[in-house]
Amino acid sequence: MGKKEKAEKVVRKERHGLGIDVGGTGIKGGIVDLRKGKLVGERYRIDTPKPATPDAVAEVVAAIAAELDSRPEAPAPDSPVGVTFPAIIRHGVALSAANVDKSWIGTDVDTLLTGKLGRPVQMINDADAAGLAEVRFGAGKGVAGTVLVITLGTGIGSAFIFNGVLVPNAELGHLELDGFDAETRAAASARERDGLDWDGYVQRLQRYFSHLEFLFSPELFIVGGGISKRSEDFLPKLRLKTPIVPAKLKNNAGIVGAALQSSLSLGTA
Repeated sequence: MGKKEKAEKVVRKERHGLGIDVGGTGIKGGIVDLRKGKLVGERYRIDTPKPATPDAVAEVVAAIAAELDSRPEAPAPDSPVGVTFPAIIRHGVALSAANVDKSWIGTDVDTLLTGKLGRPVQMINDADAAGLAEVRFGAGKGVAGTVLVITLGTGIGSAFIFNGVLVPNAELGHLELDGFDAETRAAASARERDGLDWDGYVQRLQRYFSHLEFLFSPELFIVGGGISKRSEDFLPKLRLKTPIVPAKLKNNAGIVGAALQSSLSLGTA
């Protein structure tokens, strides 16, 4: 390999970042091209340990990082790693715990994982990571003003972004609506639990998104989560003033957003 080719390879690697997405059933990671918002190579996934205690999850995150580091496309081994987590994350500390062990509450996740991996770690809420990815590389790219990214799954995750800047930990799935926690009525799991057909589910989504529209007057709604694969069955039936579209990055959004968060912390993205 000539000097020019080696230099080009180094530049390409400097554009890469590591992202790891911690979920209730699986933990997955990948190398991300931060210029394009796409994975370089295959994702690597390990089942979430049971119980999903801090030490057990840290071991899996370290194993995923080690696998990704072994690949020729990996960035420098001392580069920061972005990690998503299904919790409210404030100054690196978990203030809640969804689908993981309750012992996470109050844990300084930044410090735990930085020590385990021996390199800087940037934590971010999982829905916030997906939101960052969508406004930088996906359906919200180039949209000014307020963009709300809503993920419909076991619960409702949300990311609030204004002019491309994330307002973290917007737990809009927990808004009270008609006397209920909104996600208990409008999450994808609620449709399955209550045996709703699409028209029945749309009625609940209509109530929820109309409420969000009234509160925040967004420029765009982006809908993610596994159910977004069936977006043609419900999004066209919603009657809103705000455009509403499916997410583009799908299951890779968390990994991409995590890697993006780590690069933003360095001012390199």
